[in-house]
Amino acid sequence: MNVSSSGDTVAIVFSVLNGASSLVCMLASGVLFALKLHKKLVYRLALYQVLIGLAFAAVETFEIIFVDYDESYERLCIAVGWLVVYTQWAKLLLTVWVTVHLFCFGVLQKNLKKLEVLYVVTSLLVPSLIASVPLITGSYGYSPLGCYIHGTNGTAYKMAAIERISLWNAPALAILLAASTAMVVMVIKLAQRVYLRRQFDTTLDGDQYWTALKQLLPLAAFPILFFVFVIPSLVYGTYLFNTSAPSEALTLATSVFISLWSMSSGITLLVHMTVARLYGGKRHPRSRGAGMKYCSSAYTVVGETESMVYVDSVTKYSLPDDSI
Repeated sequence: MNVSSSGDTVAIVFSVLNGASSLVCMLASGVLFALKLHKKLVYRLALYQVLIGLAFAAVETFEIIFVDYDESYERLCIAVGWLVVYTQWAKLLLTVWVTVHLFCFGVLQKNLKKLEVLYVVTSLLVPSLIASVPLITGSYGYSPLGCYIHGTNGTAYKMAAIERISLWNAPALAILLAASTAMVVMVIKLAQRVYLRRQFDTTLDGDQYWTALKQLLPLAAFPILFFVFVIPSLVYGTYLFNTSAPSEALTLATSVFISLWSMSSGITLLVHMTVARLYGGKRHPRSRGAGMKYCSSAYTVVGETESMVYVDSVTKYSLPDDSI
């Protein structure tokens, strides 16, 4: 089977955009290590997203070799299809963990730092199981967007479409919708606490929470942007259920949005580091408590140590240590 010239155009554009996404992700990762921000958990969570985004973009860039696809590429195409599904799910699960961590930090006042290993292990192991399902059923094949879950015409094509919707479209839509909603709730709750502290408790320093809010916003963008950019591919995947020959324009537009999955991760991390650099270094004196000397960013400093203080009060709410 040879792809058409329109398919060639999509493959070339797809590979070029994912190549650019790879460069953005490498730049963001390099800047993070240069600033030694990898020592903080939330930055590492963001870094994991960028690194898996880099892996996804690199795999998709590699699909340029399939411009003149024929049967001799079948085994290689199956391997690439497995990697695409694996990196998709790894990115999705890492997005979930970023959401859980930030929601617990901003709303429930809990620090889940000890669960970092669980974040990483589940995000690396679970996708391998999911990506192996189409491998077992023989559903990997060459699609208009490269190697993916895409059977041949007829019954096999319909079964692959159902498998694609079941393994990615439906769960990704539900998970990202929930994650985006959680991030909106987190931002609203934290902003509410900032407002109430400033209005009703002038002896406490509300500026540290405003700073924390500014630092959280870029991280909250991870699930929200992923949700926005994944919608076209979900719609496209559902559309393919009813046709095996989609329009070139729709395929091209979908390829652009898919390429932005990785690029948005790199840009989000760069924005986060910039915001933290601009607003994270200020220290604010507190007017109450001899042992409380300074508040730096989202940290409460008691004596010579940074400690977590959880107070069941809106106006006396304190953010967990080492979360920003």
